[in-house]
Amino acid sequence: MNLRLLLLAAAGATRGAGSAPAPRGEGGTRSRPANRVPPASGCPPSRGTRRQREKLAAALDTVPAAGAAASFDRVGGHPSRRRWTMPEQQSLTCLSTQFGGEPMSYTRFSIARQTDGDNSHVEMKLSADDEEGAETGRPEHLHASMSPPRRSGKNLFFLVIAAVLLLLIGFLIGYLSYRGRMQKASKCLDGSGKCEMTPTASYLAGGDDETEEEEVPGPRIIYWPDLRALLTDKLSARRLEDGLRQRVKKYSFEAGQNEDERIARYIHDEFTSFHLDEVWNDEHYVKLQVKGRSNNKVSIVENGLEEELESPDAYVAYSLSDSVVGKPVYVNYGRKADFQKIQKLGISLNKTITIFRAGKITLAEKVENAKEAGAVGALMYLDPSEYKDTDDLVPFGHAHLGTGDPFTPGFPSFNHTQFPPVESSGLPRIVVQTISSQAVGKLFSKMDGDSCFLEWKAGVLGCKVTLSSTSNMTVKVEVNNVMVDRRILNIFGVIKGYEEPDRYVVIGAQRDSWGPGAAKAGVGTAMLLELARVISDIVKNDGYKPRRSIIFASWSAGDYGAVGATEWLEGYSATLHAKAFTYINLDAAVLGFSHMKISASPLLYTLLERTMKGVKDPTKDSGSLYDRVGSDWVKTVVPLGLDNAAFPFLAYSGIPVVSFGFCNKDKEYAFLGTTEDTVENLKKIDKLSALMRAAAEVAGQIALRLTHDHELFLDFERYGEELLAFQEKILHYNQEVKALGLTLNWLFFARGDFQRATDALRRDIANSDREDRVVRRALNDRIMKVEYDFLSPYVSPQRAPFRHIFFGKGSHTLQSLLENLQLLTVGRDSVDVNELQQQLALATWTIKGAANALVGDIWDIDNEF
Repeated sequence: MNLRLLLLAAAGATRGAGSAPAPRGEGGTRSRPANRVPPASGCPPSRGTRRQREKLAAALDTVPAAGAAASFDRVGGHPSRRRWTMPEQQSLTCLSTQFGGEPMSYTRFSIARQTDGDNSHVEMKLSADDEEGAETGRPEHLHASMSPPRRSGKNLFFLVIAAVLLLLIGFLIGYLSYRGRMQKASKCLDGSGKCEMTPTASYLAGGDDETEEEEVPGPRIIYWPDLRALLTDKLSARRLEDGLRQRVKKYSFEAGQNEDERIARYIHDEFTSFHLDEVWNDEHYVKLQVKGRSNNKVSIVENGLEEELESPDAYVAYSLSDSVVGKPVYVNYGRKADFQKIQKLGISLNKTITIFRAGKITLAEKVENAKEAGAVGALMYLDPSEYKDTDDLVPFGHAHLGTGDPFTPGFPSFNHTQFPPVESSGLPRIVVQTISSQAVGKLFSKMDGDSCFLEWKAGVLGCKVTLSSTSNMTVKVEVNNVMVDRRILNIFGVIKGYEEPDRYVVIGAQRDSWGPGAAKAGVGTAMLLELARVISDIVKNDGYKPRRSIIFASWSAGDYGAVGATEWLEGYSATLHAKAFTYINLDAAVLGFSHMKISASPLLYTLLERTMKGVKDPTKDSGSLYDRVGSDWVKTVVPLGLDNAAFPFLAYSGIPVVSFGFCNKDKEYAFLGTTEDTVENLKKIDKLSALMRAAAEVAGQIALRLTHDHELFLDFERYGEELLAFQEKILHYNQEVKALGLTLNWLFFARGDFQRATDALRRDIANSDREDRVVRRALNDRIMKVEYDFLSPYVSPQRAPFRHIFFGKGSHTLQSLLENLQLLTVGRDSVDVNELQQQLALATWTIKGAANALVGDIWDIDNEF
């Protein structure tokens, strides 16, 4: 009875201490180790007083001795066979431990669940250990013995040590596993190429068995180093050179004409043979200006007599068709600074015929400067000092200060009848023609005015700036160009992404050319077809599953100002600005040997640098392309011009772009845009096929990396650096601006907001679950919108289509703002204060808007300057 009271009291203490029931094993029983049961977690820590231990010892004497069997029935039974409840049995174990002993050692232990659901009574059978003569082979019995009290403290110590060791080992395993994953991630982020990033699982993915790993169907996982190696191994220099054969003994691929459409059909068939997921055509009906029935003509008129200077086959598209006469004036490259230098000499440019050499800026920009200066006509030539062996060559060109069809500005040219008859503001409205350097030499010999400045003198002898005041010589320019309506075809093929098929990387190349166009269009088209073949082969035969789609595009009417590409952008602008996140331009990728020409959005600088580190320099036995350009290569990046098909993607649609190629630093490719741009002349470039292959490898790696990684490889933090560099430039004019009653502070505050927004996005990426597709897509959407958010929302896309504040054209750009601030050093009257105030406001709110969009949700926006 005393024992029963003690057991009930201990059971109450155990419940009060919050003891939890033991876990259930199979069959509903509570499992225990085979040999020893540890004390219950709810047992009080005290070992008891001496008097309490003595009472326990006396009570335990009622337990049957070793060797005897005692059966505790669940219901009734002989009075000598007492019924023990579960709390009593648990308390017995606790008390034996608390008062200096150990729990009984059980070699066989079974507790049966009652069929009536009452678990308060159990049936236990005790028997002696085998060593003491008990029967063996009876699993329904369990053996009990009392362990010596002196060993309890030692065993408890070992149990504690074992538990601590297990916890420590578990912690170390978890830490080392996490550290290994983070090392993988850091390798992926530092561009070493040694990470093992798969197209189906993030490089931050853990090995938790309870987490279901997301899968994309596919027989094989391809890591980035393996994917890069596949591209390198499969690209064929022989196939690239074979692709140029389409241009052999061909004289013209003018847009919309027979040869252009023949090549279009060939590309369509090739895309189909590569088993691309979809192949399709896109038709546009555009207005193009072509040469009339007779050649244009340039003449010298002196003393009433007209002498023909030249009547070339080449022409300048979108020139004013007219006949004009004026005095000749030489203006070097036709830049604004060149015109200003002439005007400072007191030379009037009103109603003159300006002469300038090719280079530095586009022909359309030269013509725009001449028109603003008051000229009625313009002549351009290839100077022999920069374009070797071109004395009698006359280049083609276009004078539209813009891209696309100039008679549907801001609209797609699907059908002209749908839109009002409007014209682009970029049309020159003056007469423009190209001539040879030989003709310019003859013209200089007739001019009797001041000699050219020393820095303006070039390859043509007898350079003169203008005529003397007594000369009555003039130049007559006759242009007979005519407008035509033509159908042009853009050809597309796509490899669809497996996770985000509605996100595109676009790889494109111009197909048409006025002459043979081997360098201008042939190289890019050959690279486009080879990349489509290789990447499709990797997907179809090697098991690569791109996360995002890759679109291959062949453009027509590129020579007229990226007409095909621009019309596609205008036709699908609502879709493309939200889905296309990079354009890779392949045009004119090989124009030389010794140097590289790079134009790119700042978002792609980091990816381009890491790509160059992984591509071998084709001109050397060792080293990479990065070794050739050096660590300061960003300083040599060439701003995109209107003559680059990537320009409308960046400046009009806000899509990050990259244009990469080989050239000679101080020597232009002489035959570009002429009838001598033949395969034979192109092959004069040393290691042509190797250079084409290297350029294709750069483009291919960029496209694959952008479709392989979980996180879009666009360095959105780069624009923070660009804004900081711009702030340093305009800070010099802070006092002059204050004198006008204005301030630059708001612009500086907006830059700070953008910097904080990039920091917030970086934190969100670091703290996000990259295995969560919804979260990952939301973060990537914020990244891919950065470029688009720098398109000024405050100007009309029709009147100012190139709205990008960094790379666009117009008064809304940061460059225009800087030029206005620079005029303040000349004098306050040289600046329109109202225009300057508007420029500051529009730039401030465009940057502030970009910062707000980068933050993400509206409630996370910092609405305080």
